[in-house]
This record gives sequence, C-alpha cells and structure tokens, in this order.
Amino acid sequence: MGMKALFADDAYLSTCEATVTGIREDGGIELDQTCFYATSGGQPGDTGFFERADGTRIRIEGTINGATKAEIIHLPAADQPAPDIGETVTLHIDWDRRYKLMRLHTACHLLSVVCPYPITGASIAEDDARVDFDMSETIDKAEVTEKLMALVEANHPVYIEWISEEEFEANPDIVKSKNVRPPRGLGRMRLVCIGDQATVDSQPCGGTHVSETAEVGQIHIGKIEKKGRENRRFRIRFGEMPA
Repeated sequence: MGMKALFADDAYLSTCEATVTGIREDGGIELDQTCFYATSGGQPGDTGFFERADGTRIRIEGTINGATKAEIIHLPAADQPAPDIGETVTLHIDWDRRYKLMRLHTACHLLSVVCPYPITGASIAEDDARVDFDMSETIDKAEVTEKLMALVEANHPVYIEWISEEEFEANPDIVKSKNVRPPRGLGRMRLVCIGDQATVDSQPCGGTHVSETAEVGQIHIGKIEKKGRENRRFRIRFGEMPA
C-alpha cells in the first residue's frame, strides 16, 4: 500500500510527523505519510527537511513518484545522514517556495478559463509559469491579464471534490489537457473546483492550490509565444504588467 498523500486534502499542511518505511538504493526515503508534493503535472516536487528526534536535520532537495503515483520518494541532498527504518521524523516543507507554486498553479487554472482552448503543455516554477494552448488566434496579453485579474479579485473559493471514475466516464469533457489523461484504477478522481458550486471551473488535477483566488495576488501575462502554427505559449508572472 502506498503512503498517505496528506497534501491531496490539505495543501496548507506544511509540517507533519511520519514513520520511515523504506530506504531505496539511491538513498530515496519512503514514509507512511507525507505533506511533500511529488513532481507531477508540471508542478515541481517539494523541498525542505526532515527533523529527527535529536534535532538534527536531513535536507530534502526533491520529491518524486516511484513506480506509481501511490509511491512518493523523498530525495535527500548529498552527504545527508540516512534515517533508520521505523524512525519517526517531523517533515517541514519549504513553505515560501510551495506557496508561490500554489499561487501560480491556481493562476494556470484561471488562465484556462480565460483561454478556453485545449491545453498541450504546462510547467510551473517559483516565479513564472507557462501554459501551452492548441490555438491559432492572436490574442492581446493586456486583455488576458485584465480578465485574469478580474477572476483573482472576485475572490472565488477554490476547493477539492472527489468523484468516482464512473462519474468521470459520464463526463469526460471536463479534462482540458489534450495529451494527459487523469490516472485511472484508483477508484476515484480529484477535481479542483473554482467558484461557488464550481461555476467558474472544474478540472481533474492532483496539484496544490490556494483556497481562494485573491491569494494568487497580482499577476500578468509576461509573454505570448507562437510555438508552431496552432500552438501558443502563455507565460504568467507575478506583479503588475510592465508599462
């Protein structure tokens, strides 16, 4: 059985206790539960540290999935001590970094509302995110920024709902990604909903997001790039649009 992914239900959980259940040959640490998000869906995995009972720390420089999404592997930095199997550690994620990723990930969902085209790719970093759309239209970045900020300032709630795979089968068009399908065989699917009763958006997603759109803060479209005849890459950045 895989470890419990606490971030799936509470993205604001920045620390928790866990028991070490395994150490891989490459040093990767497995736990019974974790608040560390694993790299997936364009969002990087968490960094931070594990605190041991004696107060010493094990610095974690990345988090990835194992053979399946149910396996989450914490990658220690070089020259870090290895914990013992059965040891209890306290996990601390780098919250400032994670919160920026949460804000930008939520902004990507809002962009998919403003630009309702199939998504062909996405990537999130700490200060910049990109979303690629299957579209040939020319669109003004100032106009997109204005519409994005209207959604941010309306302060819509952002929340999680779980649906059965049968419910998803009955409504497969909720997936906006052209190339990536939600993982199957888990019995249920996680939806990120925006707006009261998901009136703004509803999208299968395993990432972490803020709880209301105002938390995204001031953002703008820094650049729109043409990537082929029918592909446009939008770059979302923090702050106001430069004059």
